[in-house]
Amino acid sequence: MSRPNFIVFYCDDLGYGDLGCYGSDQIKTPNIDQLAENGVRFTDWYSNSPVCSPSRAALLTGKYPMRTEVDQILSGQRGAAGLSHGHESLPSIAKQHGYRTAMYGKWHLGTTSETSPNAHGFDEFFGFHAGCVDYFSHIFYWEGVPVHDLWENEEEVWNNGEYMTELITERAVQFIQGQGQDKGEDQPFFLYVPYNAPHYPMHAPAKYMERFSHLPWDRQVMAAMISAVDDGVGEVINALKRSGQYQDTMIFFSSDNGPSTEVRNWLDGTPDKYYGGDAGIFKGHKGSLFEGGIREPAIFSYPAQIQGGQVVEEAGIMMDILPTFMEFAGIPVADRAIDGKSMVDMLTRQSNPQSPHDQLFWEYNDQLAMRQGDWKLVWNGKLDFDETAEDVIQLTNLRKDAGERHNAADEYPELTEQMKTDLQTWYQEITGSSKE
Repeated sequence: MSRPNFIVFYCDDLGYGDLGCYGSDQIKTPNIDQLAENGVRFTDWYSNSPVCSPSRAALLTGKYPMRTEVDQILSGQRGAAGLSHGHESLPSIAKQHGYRTAMYGKWHLGTTSETSPNAHGFDEFFGFHAGCVDYFSHIFYWEGVPVHDLWENEEEVWNNGEYMTELITERAVQFIQGQGQDKGEDQPFFLYVPYNAPHYPMHAPAKYMERFSHLPWDRQVMAAMISAVDDGVGEVINALKRSGQYQDTMIFFSSDNGPSTEVRNWLDGTPDKYYGGDAGIFKGHKGSLFEGGIREPAIFSYPAQIQGGQVVEEAGIMMDILPTFMEFAGIPVADRAIDGKSMVDMLTRQSNPQSPHDQLFWEYNDQLAMRQGDWKLVWNGKLDFDETAEDVIQLTNLRKDAGERHNAADEYPELTEQMKTDLQTWYQEITGSSKE
């Protein structure tokens, strides 16, 4: 059997409740919903971080963010450091094993030549280096002096007036259409499509705004931005089908972290009128280690190998994507310094799928969290970037209380102490310092 292609769609600040297949009654996402219907939809899928750069580092390296040395949001200014060459990445591994590799969209893992997408194994790159850009001018305004940030490999290019989401889709479709024409019929590909939507600034063309004219403006523009992504996913999948590559292509769709409450998402800067992304029933937002900041919509499709229509309630996490790709592609996983675990057995098992993890851990800005089975412990948790954290331990049974509304720590002192101890041990191992 030939090696499968692999496409990763990665959104930015997408809420768990902002897709039709995850319960939204306002935002219509027929293409993403169809992808879920034809594949596996996860209910308990996690990012490795509640913010952009560390989440992407974990996705591409298969490691906890702290091990990648990218555990914070990276600068978008030119010359800013990023993910080093000391870490193998999904594109570099794929390229070593004969894959053609391409990326179109948001990088946010460094702005230097040494940390660029091309330096990490991508044959082709079109997009931007920073955490966000104006969707039409492609200028990064949010840190010091504004800089233009649109690149074709290492060359700066200009597409003023063209909507970034549509540019990303257009390039991804062109890449798929070009497969087999000049690189050989049997060469598989890895395509990374990290959309910057629905991250601020809140921009969308009129044709998308008109689809949601019945919603308040803030919510209307959020819905329009997500709808543009949904159209893009549909166009890429249709290109796969037209080229006869759909059956043998793995597709993963998710988002880097939960929805943002940052002031740039608000029309008038007042939180009580915030109509941004929807975290569903979950507590917390971007920047938080409560579920709203790290539990993400996630879909995995591989028609040739995975039965469609599945809903998996077992836990998975971004760093699992790299070893899962490697196992499906027949690339040796053993002896690689990664923390993720392959989900192949969980994805292909016809009944009673099991998570490959007994425990999962998180660390971000003095917050710590851990999941063990149905139980989750959050230490020093915040609700977003600005919320003042209390140095408390919260224990929750997520099957009974997915919204983390009730603290059961006093009811289960032995379990609380065991999880706290394990979390301390992990933190000390990964950082070299203790958490008291």
